[in-house]
Amino acid sequence: MTETLKLKAPESCRWDCVSLGEVMLRLDPGAGRLHTTRSFQVWEGGGEYNVARGLKRCFGLQTAIVTALADNPVGRLVQDLIYQGGVDQTHIRWVKYDGVGRAVRNGLNFTERGFGARAALGCSDRGHTAVSQLQPGDIDWQMIFGKQGARWFHTGGIFAALSATAPQVAQEAMAAAKQHGTVISYDLNFRPSLWQSIGGKAQAQAVNRELAQYVDVMIGNEEDFTAALGFAVEGLDENLSKLEVRNFQRMMESAMQQFPNFKVIATTLRNARTASRNDWGAVCYTDGKLYQATTREDLEIFDRVGGGDSFASGLIYGFLMNQGAQWAVECGAAHGALAMTTPGDTTMATLSEVERVMKGGSARVAR
Repeated sequence: MTETLKLKAPESCRWDCVSLGEVMLRLDPGAGRLHTTRSFQVWEGGGEYNVARGLKRCFGLQTAIVTALADNPVGRLVQDLIYQGGVDQTHIRWVKYDGVGRAVRNGLNFTERGFGARAALGCSDRGHTAVSQLQPGDIDWQMIFGKQGARWFHTGGIFAALSATAPQVAQEAMAAAKQHGTVISYDLNFRPSLWQSIGGKAQAQAVNRELAQYVDVMIGNEEDFTAALGFAVEGLDENLSKLEVRNFQRMMESAMQQFPNFKVIATTLRNARTASRNDWGAVCYTDGKLYQATTREDLEIFDRVGGGDSFASGLIYGFLMNQGAQWAVECGAAHGALAMTTPGDTTMATLSEVERVMKGGSARVAR
């Protein structure tokens, strides 16, 4: 365990992790294109939710999601998918539907996977969603963190970008979590499409830097730290094979100087050779030391969406289990790699598969 990350005892808390964020319905055209398909597979997904689901479904921990859904058949379909993942729904806020979605609706995320030279493509339809209309005071955070208890709280930059009130809700939650000694993680998850109409990178940085003051474990990729927090990474270009890890260490040291509340900084490293072949790795910085996961070169990708979220859940699992920073970053990288071998945003991996990949196990058939 990192010396500076203090966790509450499992027996004192109902939840190992609580996440705050939107859960959308993902419509996936499979091997086809969004603009030509005639059928979709549906999944549930969302940056913050995916972490709670991974911790429950793959790692067997007790997790809950705080979100809001419009009470209509689409919302109930999302609920049915959440049931499969096992994440507790006690703190889902159901909002009365007006019949056509003028006042409130559920988010849709159309995503095609990409292949070879064709990059993955996403098209979100999530304006005026129920969760984006959450206001401070809507959620009883004292109940969650005080009476029920949570060892870990996770949210991120996707939720914070949904509306003017979303960062206020996140801040209220983080303040309550901090009050009750809950470790707070935040995944920057910078999405240009979410910020482009509300101030772009400048607004993203203003919002994220304000919320960063509450964060113990800051997570992101190389773009997130530059675009969403404003930290320059020396030598950064699109080809990470040319980027030396020590440049990230300098960035992380600078971040911890500006935000001394950060106990851990973790980032995924991805070089997209093609949409379906990536170099994949990760680093974690804590207690003045840099820990690097095994780099998987030329990793075959089936569906890259959710790989970063699965990295986050594996990393968090490692810390929750007191396995230390090196084990945690290796677990996150392995879990993220496995999650990208299956369709949908969420993991289909098992803990034994993650441990096997961490040990360097081959892809020979298991009989």
